[in-house]
Amino acid sequence: MSRVWKFSDDVNTDEIIPGRFNLTINPKELAKNVFCEVRPEFSKNVKTGDVIIAGSNFGCGSSREHAPVAIKGSGVKCVIAKSYARIFFRNAINIGLPVLECDIDAKQGDEIEVDLKTGKIIINNDEYKAEPLPEFILKIVEAGGIVNYLKNHDIEELQ
Repeated sequence: MSRVWKFSDDVNTDEIIPGRFNLTINPKELAKNVFCEVRPEFSKNVKTGDVIIAGSNFGCGSSREHAPVAIKGSGVKCVIAKSYARIFFRNAINIGLPVLECDIDAKQGDEIEVDLKTGKIIINNDEYKAEPLPEFILKIVEAGGIVNYLKNHDIEELQ
């Protein structure tokens, strides 16, 4: 079962991965320092399949794609937030990190199930419904990002 990692509003990209670590784009290297200044226990305790739940404006700040790459490299299954900074949302999709918008009442460590295709989210037997990802975005995410998708498909297939 996946666990919730709870974050507040306005989590910025420098809090996700401080700029001094952005000398690489290697997901596993970035994951070693993800949230190191605001949640130092995160990188050592996050498990593959865990889910980040955040408030409004998640991923604000710098536009670099290191932030979603670091999160994805840590094994996080998806991020669910009330809202996102638009550039973070785009970068997350482009690198294959699923992002859903939903206002969820959850606590740190709660058990969570997420169905990306339907947008169904279950936390402690409470059911929430996020807007599911459009089919073409889901295809990009399932391929591991836009670059991987385009290696095996024509761009016309996304239309």
